[in-house]
Amino acid sequence: MDGRPAAERELVPLRRNRDFVLLQIGQALSTVGSEASGIAYTLLVLALTGSPAKAGLAAFARLVPYALFALPAGVASDRFNRKWLMIWADVVRVVALGSLGVSAATGHVTFPQILIVAFIEGTMFVIFNIAEIGAVRSVVPAPQLQRAFATEQARMSSVYLAGPSLGGALFGLARSLPFLVDAVSYAFSTGTLLAMRTPFQEERETRETAGIWTQIKEGLAWLWGHAFLRTCALLFVGGNFLFGALELVLIVAAKRQGVSSAAIGALVAVTGAFSLLGSIAAPRFLRLLPMRAVLVLSAWLALGIVAFVIEPNVFVLVAGTAPLIFFNPTVNAMVIGYRVAIVPDRLQGRVNSVARSLALLAFPLGPVVAGLLLASYSVRTTAAFVLGGFVILAVATTVNRSIRGAPSFEEVTAAAS
Repeated sequence: MDGRPAAERELVPLRRNRDFVLLQIGQALSTVGSEASGIAYTLLVLALTGSPAKAGLAAFARLVPYALFALPAGVASDRFNRKWLMIWADVVRVVALGSLGVSAATGHVTFPQILIVAFIEGTMFVIFNIAEIGAVRSVVPAPQLQRAFATEQARMSSVYLAGPSLGGALFGLARSLPFLVDAVSYAFSTGTLLAMRTPFQEERETRETAGIWTQIKEGLAWLWGHAFLRTCALLFVGGNFLFGALELVLIVAAKRQGVSSAAIGALVAVTGAFSLLGSIAAPRFLRLLPMRAVLVLSAWLALGIVAFVIEPNVFVLVAGTAPLIFFNPTVNAMVIGYRVAIVPDRLQGRVNSVARSLALLAFPLGPVVAGLLLASYSVRTTAAFVLGGFVILAVATTVNRSIRGAPSFEEVTAAAS
């Protein structure tokens, strides 16, 4: 593949786009490792301490770097070589996860060490994830961006299907295995990045010399000037907080119900199967449904949690959340594809870091709040609190003026042309 900008190259199917395929393969394997170790953090803390609150704190340590570092990572993505930022992020994660795996294997792992490694891995994920958005923009022509992000949603769903069950199974064999496997997966990701040929950013006529806060404000101002994208990011604050809480509720509900570690991984993987099916269906929904219908319908599908409040069985919880999880990939592909298509390349890092910072602002607090509630109340009561939050969010989505005037599918397509 030549080094011309993606928009200037002849369109080919994404499956024949060498660099896009390399990026997807590398990230599929590394994300499998991440999902495997993600559930293993919770299982390891529960095995060491038996405390849901501490398990929530470990999840918080892994998630909070997005709130702390996404904005500086956006500046770095626009200012420096995105490819090398991603490579160094992978290398650091190889070392961090490898060290935790060795400590777990030798019986010297401690709760503070788990928190430190989780925080380091989360920080490197932020740097990698923000740079990767610009990388996709560079290797995929603009008219194919929405399909590319739908493909990424399918990849993430497939990974979510395999990763947790793999993590639970590996943890059942040895506590160290999920973390060692994750370290190897990051090493593989490094290799695929090195094999890619297309530059991960357009050539800059001038180098950014403004201060970091000035550059962050430029990205914020761009996003804030688009009411629909701004509103989506703000609504996603509440949604991601509730999703973070819901995942811990599911794991703790299964543990208290006597489900084995491997079976817990399989249950979480079932939710990944719903997401995968939703990713496969997403292109059809993108063609048939307007943006407003997608957002409002997705918000109200959370009412399925009522079934668990009535019958507090973890299998009922999985079934009740299935419609919400099924439809979520369509929401992500539609909003992210539209945003990436219309943001200039020189602002990709900053605008997307601002959008994701707003969307993920409360995500790390979800497991913490859920852990505190689970320490004081039953799983059923905690789920009722989560359900109440989803209902409030659905009402806000339905009545919001920017959502009512959301771009049509034709406008999204035109923006990507």
